[in-house]
Amino acid sequence: MIAAVVLAAGAATRFGAPKQELLLPHVLGRLSESPVDDVLVVAGAYPLDAGSVQVVECPDWERGPGASLRCGLAALGPGVEAAVVCLADGPTVSPNAVRRVLTAWRAGGGPVVAASYAGERGHPVLIARAAWEGIPDEGMKGLPATLVPCDDLGTPGDVDSADDIGRLGQPLDEH
Repeated sequence: MIAAVVLAAGAATRFGAPKQELLLPHVLGRLSESPVDDVLVVAGAYPLDAGSVQVVECPDWERGPGASLRCGLAALGPGVEAAVVCLADGPTVSPNAVRRVLTAWRAGGGPVVAASYAGERGHPVLIARAAWEGIPDEGMKGLPATLVPCDDLGTPGDVDSADDIGRLGQPLDEH
């Protein structure tokens, strides 16, 4: 079983409002088109309603994305063999990017497999259960990963400010 963990716990201070409310439905819609078996959202600074998707509150969210990820992973059942991590502020994440990192992992890509764009590590990131221990507060960026090129799929987006929405290159309602 493969689960997606969507990190949505941050305070969105640069955005100036809870951007998760705006962006999360787009991320969840795209994940529904991907080959994951379950989806879980990690909330923190703001309460979130994700419809039928399970939301886990992370009391330590201020420690960093790694703390939020640890909360999400701890909430997954014992049958989950890997988690695909996505960000709530990445509303254009491609279901095919999820498919590619999952395929690379199944083909022996190692315990951490990440999508890359222009040679830079991005999201989604797949983490096999064997790598769930020892995730630092700053998140997964410090851990080595096998990179899977996803340039042809478009980036997942990175919405830090309201201006970023217009720079995504595609409308948010298309997924």
